[in-house]
Amino acid sequence: MHHTRGVPLNETMLAMQAIDKGDVRVVEVCIPTPSEGQVLVKMELASICGSDLHIVDYGWLVDEYPLRPGYPGHEGVGTVIDANGTELSDGDRVLVTPAIWDSLSFAEYQALGTNFLTVLPEATDQQPDHLLMAQQLGTVIFAAKRLPNLLNQTCVVMGQGSAGLFWNYVLKHLGAERVIAIEPIAHRLEVGAGFGSDDRINETFDAATRRVLELTGEGADVVIEAIGTKETHGQAMDLVRPDGQIVWFGVPQSAEPIPFDFDTFFRKRIGAYSPLGAQDELELSSFRQALKWIDDGLIDMSEVVTHSFPLSRVDEAFKAARERANGAVKVVVTMG
Repeated sequence: MHHTRGVPLNETMLAMQAIDKGDVRVVEVCIPTPSEGQVLVKMELASICGSDLHIVDYGWLVDEYPLRPGYPGHEGVGTVIDANGTELSDGDRVLVTPAIWDSLSFAEYQALGTNFLTVLPEATDQQPDHLLMAQQLGTVIFAAKRLPNLLNQTCVVMGQGSAGLFWNYVLKHLGAERVIAIEPIAHRLEVGAGFGSDDRINETFDAATRRVLELTGEGADVVIEAIGTKETHGQAMDLVRPDGQIVWFGVPQSAEPIPFDFDTFFRKRIGAYSPLGAQDELELSSFRQALKWIDDGLIDMSEVVTHSFPLSRVDEAFKAARERANGAVKVVVTMG
């Protein structure tokens, strides 16, 4: 094998490929060549996000299968091995946060623009899979920047996967008086207590809505939908008080239209937004903030990162993320 600056030439790599809905396999493909403004990153870790399941299992953003090798991994850690004349240097360890449309992190190598890379802190006590959580935490920080003042406010977080857990933390950090978490999986609900949930509802749909109204009267000041189903998208409007705020954070399961109860939206004067685009923020500032919180030990990821699989067993990794059993919260895929 010939190497230039640590880069294997004319060589292949292993990558995950979604062959069909829900069918992920390991394939051998050519190592990509970085174009101008891109670097080549040797991937170390990538984690599975709920949106990855929506893409792979339900076909969100998908025109046809098979998908591109490495897609849709967008939460990664790796090392720059060809800086390709950019401002980065060979050997830089980086948080990899590509835009969702062009995210190929489930692979041994990835070529991408420096605008999607943040250099990791050099002297850190945090393990790499904990620093990796800065991607999703960063998207929550980015989304929270549009919220109103949360002092003395009651918030509901729908879902206690990793995104919901991070929402608990950020809402409390911003001054929310009360965070009510909704999650049917008991172990996730318990982990949520350590991230700041004050009330925990181990029910769903109508039962959960009734419980929130019992706790709040008219509903919560702010509702975070961190699941991404059409049912929970609509339920958020039943959980929020008149003049309240909804954040539709969960990525949709598919591109199919979601039925919308405009009458409730109209009569309750609800404000709502969906916060896509942390990857386009100037200097990736929300991801940098997330890295700092983790590096400083302000937010403990030990109960978030629960499962790890090598790339050769990526089908098992997706199964664990999909089934959410055996205490699974966040599932990591290792490339080395």
